[in-house]
Amino acid sequence: MLLKRLLQRASKAANPNDQSAIEHLEEMRRRLIRTLIAFLVAMVAAFIYVEEIYRWLVRDMDEKLVLLGPSEVMWVYMIIAGVVALAVTLPVAAYQVWKFVQPALPDGAQRSALLLIPVISVLFIVGLVFGYFVLFPMVLQFMQRMAEGQFETMYTAQRYFTFMIHMTVPFGFLFEMPAIVVFLTKLGIVNPLRLAKMRKAAYFLLCIVAVTITPPDIMSDLIVIVPLFLLYEISVSISKVVYRKQLQLSPASGGTS
Repeated sequence: MLLKRLLQRASKAANPNDQSAIEHLEEMRRRLIRTLIAFLVAMVAAFIYVEEIYRWLVRDMDEKLVLLGPSEVMWVYMIIAGVVALAVTLPVAAYQVWKFVQPALPDGAQRSALLLIPVISVLFIVGLVFGYFVLFPMVLQFMQRMAEGQFETMYTAQRYFTFMIHMTVPFGFLFEMPAIVVFLTKLGIVNPLRLAKMRKAAYFLLCIVAVTITPPDIMSDLIVIVPLFLLYEISVSISKVVYRKQLQLSPASGGTS
């Protein structure tokens, strides 16, 4: 009996595509649980240093932030720790996704997806840095100029950090564009010609995103629009390189077969 079970497990490991729908769902559940555990561990670790992180984030504030309730400080600390945990857990989540879809991917796409995992982490952090050091202070200063001389400004901790997260975290995901395009090109879902045809629509959508989250002046819009356009063009250029390599390899693989 034991030998039979071992042989069954070995056959399933050798042919993951032969798993039933229930077994696929069970594997998905296991990988989601591992990702959640990694997120919780990272969040606990970040919570240990959350006061130091908080002091660094408000280092340029002239006055202390205001709390409107006793539980608000916990909310602020949790949201800071949560963003840190998100950045730390992203490569773990990407690896779990890769392991789940690996049996259905071609060999070349498997290797490319695995190599993209550290790139995904770096791009997310670069997006956060851009949002925090470029976009967030620009929008905050604009709002302060609008209120200057007319209102007595007093920021609550919850509203301040909610505003900061809205200005930073979305850019962490937007900066993933090159990695996503490379992966989709490897799978054959997109190619440089298709991306070039989509350029006008993509530019339009990126302009909407930039105008929505920036102050209503042309310089602020350009500061955000230009990096987003550059990201798209970098994605198209990388897609051309990947697509050209695939075309070069396809005749070779056809000849060997």
